Amino acid sequence: MEERKLSFFEKYLTAWVIGCIGLGILLGKLFPQAALSLDRFSVYQVSIPIAACLFFMMYPIMVKIDFGEVIKAGKTPKPVALTLFVNWCVKPFTMLAIAWLFLGVFLKSWLSGTEIIKGGAEVELFRSYIAGCILLGVAPCTAMVLIWGHLAQANDGHTLVMVAINSLAMLFLYAPLGGWLLGINKMPIPWQTIVLSVLIYVGLPLLLGYHSRKLIIAKKGFQWFEEKFLHYLTPVSISALLVTLLLLFSFKGELIINQPQVIFLIAIPLLIQTCLIFTLTYFLARQLKLSYRDAAPSALIGASNHFEVAIATSTMLFGLSSGASLATVVGVLIEVPVMLMLVKVCLKTKGWFK
Repeated sequence: MEERKLSFFEKYLTAWVIGCIGLGILLGKLFPQAALSLDRFSVYQVSIPIAACLFFMMYPIMVKIDFGEVIKAGKTPKPVALTLFVNWCVKPFTMLAIAWLFLGVFLKSWLSGTEIIKGGAEVELFRSYIAGCILLGVAPCTAMVLIWGHLAQANDGHTLVMVAINSLAMLFLYAPLGGWLLGINKMPIPWQTIVLSVLIYVGLPLLLGYHSRKLIIAKKGFQWFEEKFLHYLTPVSISALLVTLLLLFSFKGELIINQPQVIFLIAIPLLIQTCLIFTLTYFLARQLKLSYRDAAPSALIGASNHFEVAIATSTMLFGLSSGASLATVVGVLIEVPVMLMLVKVCLKTKGWFK
C-alpha cells in the first residue's frame, strides 16, 4: 500500500498556528491600532480583509468535492447514516453539555469578566467561550478529514462522500441548530447573520468550487487537477487561515498575556469532546459490523470539526475580538495533534473489525 503522508504545511500546522498566535500577540502589543484599522474596512459590518481570508480558506475545501461520489454512497447506507446521526443528533448536544459543565461550572471561577461583542451587547466571558465551542460542535468534518482517513488507510471514497454530504447538510442544519443552541446558552441570536455566514462561507465557495472543478478537469484533465492544481491550492487555504489567526490574536494579545490559562481551560472540553465522539462512533461502527475501512472515516469525521466555518461564523456573529472567536481558534490549535493521535489508534485497532 502506498505510504500516505501529510504535506509540509499540513504536517506542521500546529507549529504554524502557534507561531501565528505568538506573532499576533506581539503585533497586538506593538501596533494595537493596526488590526482595528483593517477591521474598520468593512461593508455591512463584514470586514473585507477577513472575508477574503475566510473565502480562500473555504474554496480549496469545496473544490475537492466530487459530487458524483454522492450517488455511490447510497449503495452503502450504514456508514453514511452513522456519520450523519453522530454529527447532527449527538455531537452538537454533547459539545453544549461538556462545554457548559467545564466552562460554565467547574472552571467558571477562572473565566470571570465580561466583554462587548458585535452589536454592542455585553456578555459574560464564559458564555462567549461556550458559544465558540457550540459553533465548533455544530460544524462537522473538514477537508483535513480526507487527510486523516487517508493516513488511517480507510475508505477514501466514503470520506469524500461525507465531506460533500456534510457541506450540503450544513446549508440547511447549521444555522437553525446553531442558533437554537446559542439561545440555550443565553447568547443573542442574529438569525440573518448566521444564515448569511453559511451562505457566504459555505454556499458561495461550494458553488464556485463545483463549477471551477468541472471546468479545470474538462480543460486540463483529472490527473493535472489532482496532482498540480490541488497541490498548489492547499497552502493557499492554510495561509488564509494563518493570516486570520494573526488578526484574531492581535486583538486577544492582552487577555492571553494576562490570563494564559484561558487557552488551556478552553482546550479541556474540546479535547474531551473529540475523544468522546471518536470513541462513541468507533464503538457503534463495530456494533453495526462495518468494515474497518468504513468504520475509521466515520469515527474520524465525527471527531473532526469544520473549524473554518466555525471561525467565519463566530467572526460575523460576535466579532473578531470575541471570546467565541478565540474558542474556535483553540479548536484549530488542538485539531492536528489530537487527530494524528486518533489516526494511530485506528491503525492499531484494525483487527477489531472484519
